[in-house]
Amino acid sequence: MGVTRRIIFPIVRLLLWAVIAAALVKIAFTGADVGGEGTSLMPTGAAVEPTVQVETAAVTNAVTIQASVVADPAVVVKATLAGTVKKLRAKDGDVVAVDTPILEIRKETPQDPVVTTNAETGETTTTEVKPKVEVVVVKSPVAGTLSLPTLKDQEVTVGTQVATVAPGTLSVSGTLTPDQQYRLVGAPTQASVTLNGGPAPFDCAGLRVGTAPQSTSADPDTDPGATPQSSGTVACAIPAGVTAFPGLGATVEILNGSVDGAVVVPISAVQGTIQTGNVWLVGADGESTKKAVSLGLTDGKVVQVTDGLAAGDTVLQFIPVPGGAGLPVDCTMNYDPTVCGG
Repeated sequence: MGVTRRIIFPIVRLLLWAVIAAALVKIAFTGADVGGEGTSLMPTGAAVEPTVQVETAAVTNAVTIQASVVADPAVVVKATLAGTVKKLRAKDGDVVAVDTPILEIRKETPQDPVVTTNAETGETTTTEVKPKVEVVVVKSPVAGTLSLPTLKDQEVTVGTQVATVAPGTLSVSGTLTPDQQYRLVGAPTQASVTLNGGPAPFDCAGLRVGTAPQSTSADPDTDPGATPQSSGTVACAIPAGVTAFPGLGATVEILNGSVDGAVVVPISAVQGTIQTGNVWLVGADGESTKKAVSLGLTDGKVVQVTDGLAAGDTVLQFIPVPGGAGLPVDCTMNYDPTVCGG
Protein backbone atom coordinates (compact mmCIF):
# COMPACT_ATOMS: atom_id res chain seq x y z
CA MET A 1 0.00 0.00 0.00
CA GLY A 2 2.84 2.34 0.80
CA VAL A 3 4.37 1.78 -2.63
CA THR A 4 1.05 2.62 -4.32
CA ARG A 5 0.79 5.93 -2.51
CA ARG A 6 4.39 6.91 -2.95
CA ILE A 7 4.96 5.79 -6.56
CA ILE A 8 1.79 4.74 -8.48
CA PHE A 9 -0.54 7.66 -7.60
CA PRO A 10 2.02 10.40 -8.35
CA ILE A 11 2.80 8.79 -11.72
CA VAL A 12 -0.94 8.66 -12.61
CA ARG A 13 -1.35 12.32 -11.64
CA LEU A 14 1.62 13.33 -13.79
CA LEU A 15 0.18 11.42 -16.77
CA LEU A 16 -3.22 13.15 -16.35
CA TRP A 17 -1.65 16.60 -16.16
CA ALA A 18 0.41 15.80 -19.26
CA VAL A 19 -2.72 14.81 -21.21
CA ILE A 20 -4.53 17.99 -20.15
CA ALA A 21 -1.54 20.15 -21.08
CA ALA A 22 -1.30 18.53 -24.51
CA ALA A 23 -5.02 19.13 -25.13
CA LEU A 24 -4.72 22.79 -24.18
CA VAL A 25 -1.74 23.26 -26.49
CA LYS A 26 -3.68 21.72 -29.38
CA ILE A 27 -6.71 23.96 -28.79
CA ALA A 28 -4.49 27.03 -28.55
CA PHE A 29 -2.77 26.39 -31.90
CA THR A 30 -5.43 24.62 -33.94
CA GLY A 31 -8.74 25.70 -32.41
CA ALA A 32 -11.57 23.57 -31.13
CA ASP A 33 -13.71 21.64 -33.58
CA VAL A 34 -17.20 22.86 -32.71
CA GLY A 35 -18.68 21.93 -36.05
CA GLY A 36 -20.50 18.78 -36.83
CA GLU A 37 -22.23 17.43 -39.84
CA GLY A 38 -25.98 18.05 -39.64
CA THR A 39 -25.77 19.98 -36.37
CA SER A 40 -25.72 23.64 -37.64
CA LEU A 41 -28.65 25.81 -36.51
CA MET A 42 -30.94 27.18 -39.21
CA PRO A 43 -33.40 30.07 -38.64
CA THR A 44 -36.94 28.80 -38.59
CA GLY A 45 -38.89 32.01 -37.58
CA ALA A 46 -40.53 34.49 -39.94
CA ALA A 47 -41.34 38.21 -39.48
CA VAL A 48 -45.09 38.66 -39.10
CA GLU A 49 -46.65 42.10 -39.43
CA PRO A 50 -49.06 42.75 -36.53
CA THR A 51 -52.69 43.11 -37.54
CA VAL A 52 -55.84 44.37 -35.83
CA GLN A 53 -59.49 43.66 -36.46
CA VAL A 54 -61.88 46.51 -37.26
CA GLU A 55 -64.36 46.99 -34.42
CA THR A 56 -67.33 49.15 -33.44
CA ALA A 57 -67.16 51.45 -30.42
CA ALA A 58 -68.28 54.80 -29.04
CA VAL A 59 -66.00 57.71 -29.95
CA THR A 60 -65.95 61.03 -28.11
CA ASN A 61 -63.80 63.83 -29.48
CA ALA A 62 -63.01 65.67 -26.25
CA VAL A 63 -59.94 67.92 -26.33
CA THR A 64 -58.36 68.96 -23.03
CA ILE A 65 -56.10 72.03 -23.02
CA GLN A 66 -53.93 73.49 -20.29
CA ALA A 67 -54.56 77.24 -20.19
CA SER A 68 -54.36 80.29 -17.92
CA VAL A 69 -56.49 83.27 -16.97
CA VAL A 70 -55.58 86.52 -18.73
CA ALA A 71 -56.92 90.06 -18.54
CA ASP A 72 -58.72 91.12 -21.70
CA PRO A 73 -56.70 93.78 -23.57
CA ALA A 74 -57.76 97.41 -23.63
CA VAL A 75 -59.85 98.49 -26.59
CA VAL A 76 -58.38 101.29 -28.69
CA VAL A 77 -60.59 104.31 -29.43
CA LYS A 78 -59.72 106.09 -32.71
CA ALA A 79 -60.63 109.43 -34.21
CA THR A 80 -63.14 109.26 -37.05
CA LEU A 81 -62.63 112.83 -38.26
CA ALA A 82 -59.57 114.95 -39.04
CA GLY A 83 -59.77 118.14 -37.02
CA THR A 84 -59.28 119.69 -33.60
CA VAL A 85 -60.33 118.28 -30.25
CA LYS A 86 -62.64 121.04 -29.07
CA LYS A 87 -64.13 119.44 -25.99
CA LEU A 88 -63.28 116.62 -23.60
CA ARG A 89 -66.49 115.06 -22.34
CA ALA A 90 -64.85 112.54 -20.00
CA LYS A 91 -61.77 112.39 -17.78
CA ASP A 92 -58.83 110.02 -17.61
CA GLY A 93 -59.68 107.17 -15.23
CA ASP A 94 -63.47 107.46 -15.59
CA VAL A 95 -65.52 104.28 -15.58
CA VAL A 96 -67.56 104.48 -18.76
CA ALA A 97 -70.39 102.51 -20.30
CA VAL A 98 -70.89 101.56 -23.93
CA ASP A 99 -71.51 104.68 -26.09
CA THR A 100 -70.41 107.09 -23.36
CA PRO A 101 -69.23 110.35 -25.06
CA ILE A 102 -65.47 110.79 -24.65
CA LEU A 103 -64.57 113.86 -26.72
CA GLU A 104 -65.67 116.09 -29.59
CA ILE A 105 -63.69 116.69 -32.75
CA ARG A 106 -64.42 119.83 -34.78
CA LYS A 107 -63.43 120.36 -38.37
CA GLU A 108 -63.77 123.70 -40.20
CA THR A 109 -63.61 123.70 -43.99
CA PRO A 110 -63.21 127.18 -45.60
CA GLN A 111 -65.74 128.05 -48.30
CA ASP A 112 -65.16 130.22 -51.38
CA PRO A 113 -66.69 133.75 -51.14
CA VAL A 114 -69.76 134.56 -53.22
CA VAL A 115 -69.18 137.28 -55.88
CA THR A 116 -72.21 139.12 -57.32
CA THR A 117 -72.35 141.77 -60.09
CA ASN A 118 -74.87 144.59 -60.33
CA ALA A 119 -76.43 144.36 -63.78
CA GLU A 120 -77.03 148.13 -64.04
CA THR A 121 -73.82 149.52 -62.65
CA GLY A 122 -71.50 146.57 -63.26
CA GLU A 123 -70.31 146.86 -59.69
CA THR A 124 -69.21 143.55 -58.10
CA THR A 125 -69.77 142.61 -54.50
CA THR A 126 -67.85 139.91 -52.62
CA THR A 127 -69.61 138.18 -49.75
CA GLU A 128 -67.65 136.01 -47.35
CA VAL A 129 -69.13 132.60 -46.56
CA LYS A 130 -68.74 131.00 -43.14
CA PRO A 131 -66.60 127.85 -43.04
CA LYS A 132 -68.37 124.51 -43.16
CA VAL A 133 -68.29 123.02 -39.67
CA GLU A 134 -68.40 119.30 -38.87
CA VAL A 135 -68.56 117.97 -35.31
CA VAL A 136 -68.11 114.33 -34.37
CA VAL A 137 -68.59 112.92 -30.90
CA VAL A 138 -66.26 109.98 -30.21
CA LYS A 139 -67.88 107.40 -27.92
CA SER A 140 -66.65 104.45 -25.92
CA PRO A 141 -67.02 101.18 -27.85
CA VAL A 142 -67.08 99.07 -24.64
CA ALA A 143 -67.65 99.49 -20.93
CA GLY A 144 -64.61 99.82 -18.72
CA THR A 145 -61.99 102.18 -17.36
CA LEU A 146 -61.01 105.06 -19.63
CA SER A 147 -57.44 106.10 -20.38
CA LEU A 148 -57.52 109.52 -22.06
CA PRO A 149 -54.12 111.00 -22.99
CA THR A 150 -55.59 113.33 -25.65
CA LEU A 151 -55.63 117.08 -24.88
CA LYS A 152 -58.07 119.83 -25.75
CA ASP A 153 -57.19 121.72 -28.97
CA GLN A 154 -55.00 118.79 -30.11
CA GLU A 155 -55.00 118.20 -33.86
CA VAL A 156 -55.92 114.66 -34.89
CA THR A 157 -56.36 112.75 -38.10
CA VAL A 158 -58.65 109.91 -39.02
CA GLY A 159 -57.41 106.77 -37.25
CA THR A 160 -55.44 108.58 -34.55
CA GLN A 161 -55.63 106.76 -31.21
CA VAL A 162 -57.33 109.18 -28.85
CA ALA A 163 -58.11 106.87 -25.92
CA THR A 164 -58.28 103.28 -24.67
CA VAL A 165 -60.86 101.50 -22.55
CA ALA A 166 -59.81 98.60 -20.32
CA PRO A 167 -62.87 96.34 -20.05
CA GLY A 168 -61.76 94.80 -16.76
CA THR A 169 -62.94 91.38 -17.90
CA LEU A 170 -61.04 88.11 -17.92
CA SER A 171 -60.61 85.27 -20.39
CA VAL A 172 -59.07 81.82 -20.38
CA SER A 173 -56.39 81.37 -23.03
CA GLY A 174 -54.28 78.39 -24.10
CA THR A 175 -52.25 77.05 -27.02
CA LEU A 176 -53.02 74.14 -29.33
CA THR A 177 -50.80 71.51 -30.89
CA PRO A 178 -51.38 70.71 -34.59
CA ASP A 179 -53.22 67.52 -33.60
CA GLN A 180 -55.56 69.43 -31.26
CA GLN A 181 -56.18 72.13 -33.85
CA TYR A 182 -57.26 69.51 -36.40
CA ARG A 183 -59.57 67.92 -33.84
CA LEU A 184 -61.20 71.29 -33.17
CA VAL A 185 -62.17 71.99 -36.79
CA GLY A 186 -65.80 73.10 -36.59
CA ALA A 187 -65.60 73.38 -32.79
CA PRO A 188 -68.59 74.71 -30.80
CA THR A 189 -68.63 78.16 -29.19
CA GLN A 190 -68.68 76.82 -25.65
CA ALA A 191 -66.26 74.95 -23.41
CA SER A 192 -66.05 73.68 -19.85
CA VAL A 193 -63.42 75.41 -17.70
CA THR A 194 -61.89 74.35 -14.39
CA LEU A 195 -59.79 76.91 -12.53
CA ASN A 196 -56.90 75.55 -10.45
CA GLY A 197 -57.98 75.80 -6.82
CA GLY A 198 -61.08 77.73 -7.88
CA PRO A 199 -64.84 77.13 -8.04
CA ALA A 200 -66.64 74.21 -9.65
CA PRO A 201 -66.27 73.79 -13.44
CA PHE A 202 -68.32 76.30 -15.41
CA ASP A 203 -69.29 76.91 -19.03
CA CYS A 204 -67.16 79.45 -20.86
CA ALA A 205 -68.97 81.12 -23.77
CA GLY A 206 -67.63 82.81 -26.89
CA LEU A 207 -65.00 80.14 -27.61
CA ARG A 208 -62.47 81.37 -30.17
CA VAL A 209 -60.02 79.10 -32.00
CA GLY A 210 -57.31 80.94 -33.92
CA THR A 211 -53.81 80.72 -35.33
CA ALA A 212 -50.85 81.07 -32.99
CA PRO A 213 -48.39 83.92 -33.59
CA GLN A 214 -45.06 83.07 -35.18
CA SER A 215 -42.56 81.78 -32.65
CA THR A 216 -38.77 81.54 -32.63
CA SER A 217 -38.80 78.47 -30.39
CA ALA A 218 -36.70 75.42 -31.23
CA ASP A 219 -37.74 73.33 -34.19
CA PRO A 220 -38.61 69.72 -33.20
CA ASP A 221 -37.32 68.55 -36.60
CA THR A 222 -33.81 69.76 -35.77
CA ASP A 223 -34.02 69.42 -31.99
CA PRO A 224 -35.65 66.12 -30.98
CA GLY A 225 -35.78 67.27 -27.37
CA ALA A 226 -37.73 70.43 -28.15
CA THR A 227 -41.35 70.85 -27.12
CA PRO A 228 -43.71 70.66 -30.16
CA GLN A 229 -44.45 74.16 -31.40
CA SER A 230 -48.04 75.31 -30.96
CA SER A 231 -50.00 76.02 -34.12
CA GLY A 232 -53.15 77.54 -32.68
CA THR A 233 -54.76 79.30 -29.75
CA VAL A 234 -58.04 78.91 -27.93
CA ALA A 235 -59.76 81.47 -25.72
CA CYS A 236 -63.15 82.13 -24.16
CA ALA A 237 -64.65 84.70 -21.80
CA ILE A 238 -65.04 84.03 -18.10
CA PRO A 239 -68.65 84.86 -17.22
CA ALA A 240 -69.52 87.59 -14.75
CA GLY A 241 -69.86 86.33 -11.21
CA VAL A 242 -66.96 83.84 -11.45
CA THR A 243 -64.05 84.88 -9.25
CA ALA A 244 -60.74 84.56 -11.06
CA PHE A 245 -57.36 86.27 -11.22
CA PRO A 246 -54.91 86.87 -14.07
CA GLY A 247 -52.18 84.21 -14.15
CA LEU A 248 -54.33 81.51 -12.55
CA GLY A 249 -53.96 78.11 -14.22
CA ALA A 250 -56.96 76.47 -15.83
CA THR A 251 -58.06 73.39 -17.76
CA VAL A 252 -60.31 73.81 -20.79
CA GLU A 253 -62.28 70.83 -22.08
CA ILE A 254 -63.97 71.13 -25.47
CA LEU A 255 -66.43 68.47 -26.61
CA ASN A 256 -66.40 68.45 -30.41
CA GLY A 257 -68.69 65.56 -31.22
CA SER A 258 -69.62 62.08 -30.04
CA VAL A 259 -70.94 58.98 -31.82
CA ASP A 260 -72.02 55.49 -30.68
CA GLY A 261 -71.41 52.29 -32.61
CA ALA A 262 -68.78 53.80 -34.88
CA VAL A 263 -66.50 51.64 -37.04
CA VAL A 264 -63.06 52.31 -35.54
CA VAL A 265 -59.41 51.39 -35.94
CA PRO A 266 -56.34 52.48 -33.93
CA ILE A 267 -54.81 55.74 -35.13
CA SER A 268 -51.55 53.81 -35.65
CA ALA A 269 -53.29 51.87 -38.44
CA VAL A 270 -54.33 54.94 -40.44
CA GLN A 271 -52.29 57.28 -42.57
CA GLY A 272 -54.06 60.55 -41.78
CA THR A 273 -56.41 61.47 -38.94
CA ILE A 274 -58.99 63.84 -40.42
CA GLN A 275 -61.40 63.68 -43.38
CA THR A 276 -59.46 61.14 -45.47
CA GLY A 277 -56.84 58.48 -44.83
CA ASN A 278 -55.27 55.21 -45.94
CA VAL A 279 -55.25 51.78 -44.29
CA TRP A 280 -53.63 48.51 -45.33
CA LEU A 281 -56.38 45.91 -45.67
CA VAL A 282 -55.28 42.30 -45.11
CA GLY A 283 -56.88 39.75 -47.44
CA ALA A 284 -57.60 36.05 -46.92
CA ASP A 285 -54.19 35.19 -48.42
CA GLY A 286 -52.44 37.34 -45.80
CA GLU A 287 -51.36 39.99 -48.31
CA SER A 288 -52.02 43.65 -47.42
CA THR A 289 -53.40 46.24 -49.86
CA LYS A 290 -53.50 49.99 -49.44
CA LYS A 291 -57.10 51.24 -49.25
CA ALA A 292 -58.46 54.81 -49.09
CA VAL A 293 -61.02 55.48 -46.34
CA SER A 294 -63.14 58.39 -45.09
CA LEU A 295 -62.56 59.45 -41.49
CA GLY A 296 -64.77 60.93 -38.81
CA LEU A 297 -64.19 61.60 -35.12
CA THR A 298 -61.12 60.63 -33.14
CA ASP A 299 -60.37 60.51 -29.43
CA GLY A 300 -56.61 60.41 -29.96
CA LYS A 301 -56.44 56.61 -29.64
CA VAL A 302 -58.90 55.35 -32.25
CA VAL A 303 -60.41 57.03 -35.30
CA GLN A 304 -63.84 56.56 -36.82
CA VAL A 305 -63.95 55.19 -40.37
CA THR A 306 -67.12 56.45 -42.04
CA ASP A 307 -66.52 54.75 -45.38
CA GLY A 308 -64.18 52.07 -46.74
CA LEU A 309 -64.14 49.50 -43.92
CA ALA A 310 -66.62 47.26 -42.12
CA ALA A 311 -66.54 45.66 -38.69
CA GLY A 312 -64.62 42.40 -38.86
CA ASP A 313 -62.15 43.51 -41.54
CA THR A 314 -58.48 43.02 -40.75
CA VAL A 315 -55.88 45.75 -41.27
CA LEU A 316 -52.21 46.21 -40.46
CA GLN A 317 -51.82 47.61 -36.96
CA PHE A 318 -49.02 49.93 -38.08
CA ILE A 319 -48.43 51.86 -41.28
CA PRO A 320 -45.74 50.27 -43.50
CA VAL A 321 -42.61 52.33 -44.01
CA PRO A 322 -42.35 53.41 -47.69
CA GLY A 323 -39.67 51.19 -49.24
CA GLY A 324 -39.08 49.52 -45.89
CA ALA A 325 -40.10 45.98 -46.77
CA GLY A 326 -43.30 46.28 -44.80
CA LEU A 327 -41.68 47.30 -41.52
CA PRO A 328 -44.32 49.04 -39.39
CA VAL A 329 -44.33 52.58 -38.10
CA ASP A 330 -45.94 53.20 -34.72
CA CYS A 331 -47.61 56.58 -35.28
CA THR A 332 -48.61 56.71 -31.63
CA MET A 333 -45.11 56.55 -30.14
CA ASN A 334 -42.95 57.71 -33.05
CA TYR A 335 -45.04 60.17 -35.04
CA ASP A 336 -43.71 60.91 -38.50
CA PRO A 337 -45.96 63.34 -40.46
CA THR A 338 -44.44 62.24 -43.78
CA VAL A 339 -45.64 58.71 -43.10
CA CYS A 340 -48.55 59.04 -40.67
CA GLY A 341 -50.12 62.08 -42.34
CA GLY A 342 -52.59 64.42 -40.61
